[in-house]
Amino acid sequence: ARKEIGQKSKVVVELVPDTLEFKVFEIRTVVEKVEEPATQISLEEALKLNPDVAIGNHLKVPTELSGFRRIAAQSAKNVIIQKIKDAEKEHVFAEFKQREGDLVTGSVKKVNKGDIIVSLGKAEAILPAKEQTPGEIYRPNDRIKAYILKVEKKDKNQKGPIIILSRATPNLVRSLFESEVPEIYEGIVEIKAVARDPGKRSKIAVVSHDPTVDPIGACVGLKGARVRAVVEELGGEKIDIIEWSDNPAELCARALSPADIVEVSINKEKKVITVVVPHDQLSLAIGKQGQNARLTSRIVGWNIDIKAEQVSKQSDSDEKE
Repeated sequence: ARKEIGQKSKVVVELVPDTLEFKVFEIRTVVEKVEEPATQISLEEALKLNPDVAIGNHLKVPTELSGFRRIAAQSAKNVIIQKIKDAEKEHVFAEFKQREGDLVTGSVKKVNKGDIIVSLGKAEAILPAKEQTPGEIYRPNDRIKAYILKVEKKDKNQKGPIIILSRATPNLVRSLFESEVPEIYEGIVEIKAVARDPGKRSKIAVVSHDPTVDPIGACVGLKGARVRAVVEELGGEKIDIIEWSDNPAELCARALSPADIVEVSINKEKKVITVVVPHDQLSLAIGKQGQNARLTSRIVGWNIDIKAEQVSKQSDSDEKE
């Protein structure tokens, strides 16, 4: 701007936020008699722009853009707009990066090749097909609550950050209980482990750091209100809540409930827990398609070998022979 108006001129450029247009002003000193036209303005002319101006004041004098080269003006505008967009993208990225691991609620914008595009207001997020709960169907404008799995930067040619959501992660169950159970949020009750078969069943192991607080009762809530709210958000997914134990054998027995346990033995070297159950409860202990045994193994962190009582006794007899 100074190059087009004159090197001696003091120039101020103001951006109009709503339209992203800019205005150019020359700063001139109000004098009785103008001796340097590039930096001064007469009191008579100044009063036409501002009736309160006085000699010695500095006044912003509008300058017509026609005095600039059109290309230079457009280039300046483009640079300013791009800087603003870059700053906005950086701000949105920083905001959502801090929210990794949080729950977020948005609305479905569209479904693209199995992936769900979710509007979060300031940004859009992706719920990939692999992070969706089997059986859940979403349509445009549907409300959706999900877990922010990760946030990454896009390249300069793309809008906003890449925000990956999940409804399949065990952390969704953890976060839902944290939002529904004040004792968990306050640290009185702690979720020690979560195992999940998305859309079907989850197991969570909890412990209380206050002997007067029942961890399972706190998670269930009065008349089951708290756990019911979580189950509804998960579309009817069954949830088993068990009390945590540092003893792997005891934790395993609790996690296999409601199956009765006859005997539990552990092999620390192989990190295997062998569980003996009544013959008529073998299917119950293992669960449909091995679900109960699989989730129990994840909760405990050991491999689980479940045997029926009769088979166990027969094996012992064979070994003795």
